[in-house]
Amino acid sequence: MADWNDKSVKLGDYKIFLILLSHMLITSVDGRGVDQFMKNRELPMHEGTVKTIESDDGDVIDCVDIRKQPAFNHPLLKNHTVQIKPHAQSRGIDEEENNPNMLFQSWHKNGECPEGTVPLLRRTQNFNHSRRSYPAFLHKKVAQLNDVNNPSNHEYAQVSTVDGNYYGARATINVWNPLTNFGELSIAQIWVLAGDGNELNSLEAGWTVNNGEKKTRLFIYWTSDGYQSTGCYNLDCPGFVQTNKNIALGGSIEPVSKYGGEQRDISIVIHKFNNNDGNWWLQVQDQLVGYWPSSIFTHLAGTSDAISWGGEIVNNQPNGHHTSTQMGSGHFPNEAYGKASYFTKLGYFDEGNNVKDPENLEPFVTRPPCYDLRTGKDNKFGVFFYFGGPGYSTNCQ
Repeated sequence: MADWNDKSVKLGDYKIFLILLSHMLITSVDGRGVDQFMKNRELPMHEGTVKTIESDDGDVIDCVDIRKQPAFNHPLLKNHTVQIKPHAQSRGIDEEENNPNMLFQSWHKNGECPEGTVPLLRRTQNFNHSRRSYPAFLHKKVAQLNDVNNPSNHEYAQVSTVDGNYYGARATINVWNPLTNFGELSIAQIWVLAGDGNELNSLEAGWTVNNGEKKTRLFIYWTSDGYQSTGCYNLDCPGFVQTNKNIALGGSIEPVSKYGGEQRDISIVIHKFNNNDGNWWLQVQDQLVGYWPSSIFTHLAGTSDAISWGGEIVNNQPNGHHTSTQMGSGHFPNEAYGKASYFTKLGYFDEGNNVKDPENLEPFVTRPPCYDLRTGKDNKFGVFFYFGGPGYSTNCQ
């Protein structure tokens, strides 16, 4: 009898183990919650969807008729004709149709969008869709900003060129997957701006990590009224006109850099070609993605008067101290190549479509003990800088 009781206890323990194991398998696959995957599948399909592709990492991509994408719900774009390519090409950013370094996104493993469609990511639960804030260097230009437009929990490490007449910007950005806490984000991006205060116009592009997600995502953002009521991320609202069928804005980027190992970069260009249409084109990895029509802007209907490149994080001070959300690689600039994150080949476009090195860059770092920046210039990388840091530490409280 005692032996049977012992066996029952052992059998009971084994059953409990199997139940717990099955629960773990049901609720998580490859570090990704199945519940979250199902939620993403159940999100509303975009209007005009021709085909749907489910990515292994949980993203759901709708291939939408190019003429039915969200842009054309904008009141100023009701009768807009899609421009497939700019009327002129600028020096140094010619599109390569068979580029071996073309951006790879996880959904590519499971299919591609047909001709005449564009890929739209179903709006995920994890992505931070909140409004953006003023770039840090504009704090010097704007005398007083309210708490909504200038939240104290945004921190920066960036460089800027101001008071110019710019037709766009470019950079090659090192890609990482920094640690982020829930409700926070870490960004590496380009800002192209014009105007001040509530009349600020901004075009933005780069990569972001949100809410502790183990994915690094390509993103864009725009506003024409200082981040008040206009603009959004990616294609979440009418505005940006996408022309590329291979790149999903908001989609994950693979692979990312490894500390002390292989480095992964993406090249990003935002450019207004010097011609009559005046649209601002986005190019990623030598592929034209689409454009922001000039008609949705005020100041950026013309040229830009300021450009910024760099990193940004949100610090909600979890546990009553500075966040441990990382910027860049999560390591300081003095660790340099292979360990610290970087921007290389910084440039701006002049009226003649020429790429120029920015001079007299203005660095801005919110809290150097938490995140820092180091600039340089050489023949290989052009104008460059290392940036980032770990956040919370004995020196960053």
